[in-house]
This record gives sequence, structure tokens and C-alpha cells, in this order.
Amino acid sequence: MHTSIDTAIKQHHHLVSTVKDYGVEVIEIPAVPQFTEQVFTRDTGFVLGREVIVAKISNYRRQGEEEQLKDWLQNEGIPFNETTEGTVEGGDVLIDGNTVYVGLSNRTNQKAAKAIQEMLPEMDVMEVPFTDHFLHLDCVFNILSPTEAIIYSEEIHGETVQTLKKRYDLIEVTKEEQACLATNILSIGNKKVISLPVNKALNMELSRRGYEVIEVELSEILKFGGSFRCCTLPLFRSHS
Repeated sequence: MHTSIDTAIKQHHHLVSTVKDYGVEVIEIPAVPQFTEQVFTRDTGFVLGREVIVAKISNYRRQGEEEQLKDWLQNEGIPFNETTEGTVEGGDVLIDGNTVYVGLSNRTNQKAAKAIQEMLPEMDVMEVPFTDHFLHLDCVFNILSPTEAIIYSEEIHGETVQTLKKRYDLIEVTKEEQACLATNILSIGNKKVISLPVNKALNMELSRRGYEVIEVELSEILKFGGSFRCCTLPLFRSHS
């Protein structure tokens, strides 16, 4: 599959300028040439409240990206914790209230999920097994609000889908739009979401539900296996 690096860079710059236009403060960690997938910053960690938890990356080609995050956090004086057991990547971690969903994948294992539960005893860690057709949990499941979520249920194992149905009004994406990682949108607050223009059915449904859908092209970065949520690592969210 041919990828235009110049186009990918332009699309990333446009994504950055778009979120800035909506009031998001953007911090960009310097690029390191050896890390060819560093654009997917989500996988290096996750944030609970104001605590950053640094991931332990599974893919050997990407190991070391988490060290870049740690160096930046230390330089900024931002406290952080680390996962030390198993392997976990941030794309497999979704947090909603007191629940931490941990996707069990080729990149994140049960040992790490149990370590996260021990690290966060006040939280309920729910393991979400899914198939290896997609890299991370946020490529098949994404939370919009305390009552709504997006899902591609064909890839999620067992009774997990039924459990999620009891917790959320689930928006099921089509197979065609899932090929463009429809679930991997980025929520930026106040019912505003960033989504690919090609995912028309999902965008129409989100608009029908009262969301402001901000369409941004990311087709070249998508070829590397990630989309908007993958490209961002929120460090702080206001409650307004």
C-alpha cells in the first residue's frame, strides 16, 4: 500500500490546527527518527484524573517511545506512575468514571490488566477480549459519553458485548466503515467529535444524536493502522 509521507504530515498538521481552533492546548513531543510510528502517541500511556500512567509497549519496534514520554514528563515536573507487569498499550485502555476497560490483544495481556487493578484498587477493571484483526481496543470500541458508545461488535469476544449493551446505548458501525476505523474518533468535549469524512453513516448518526461532527481527512495516517484517538494522548480534561 503506497503512502505519501508529505500528505500524511500535512494531514497531521491540519488535525493539530483543528483541535487548537476548538480550544485544545497541543503539546508535541519531538520526533525521533527511529520511531516510525511515534505519531500514535496514545499507546505510550493513559491518564486517570491528573495522574499519567506510562505504558509498557509490546511491539519491539516501538519500545522506547514510552521513555520519550517519561523524559518529557520529568522535564515538565509532571508526576507519573508506570505499569511494570506484563505489557499494555494505551490504545487498549478506556476509562469511564470508575471503570477501566482493558482490551486483551496481541499488545496488552491479562497480566498487565491485573497489575492495573492492583495499581488502581478503587477502580473496576473490566477485561475486554477481542480478535487480532485490529491492533487495539479503541479500534473496535470507543466511549462517547456516560451513556453512549461506538462499537464494532463482530470483533469482541464472549458475553462482553451483552455487558456493554447494559451500560451504554451502543452505536454499531458497519463493516465497510470499520475498514476505515470508524470507532477511532476523538471526543474533545461538549459533544464535539472529530471523525473521518468517509464514515458518512456514523457521522450522520452522531449528528442525529446532537453531536457536532468535525470532519478531518486522515487517510494517509490511517494506512499505518490508526486514526484520531490513536494520534492523541490527552493529559488533562476540564469538567466544564
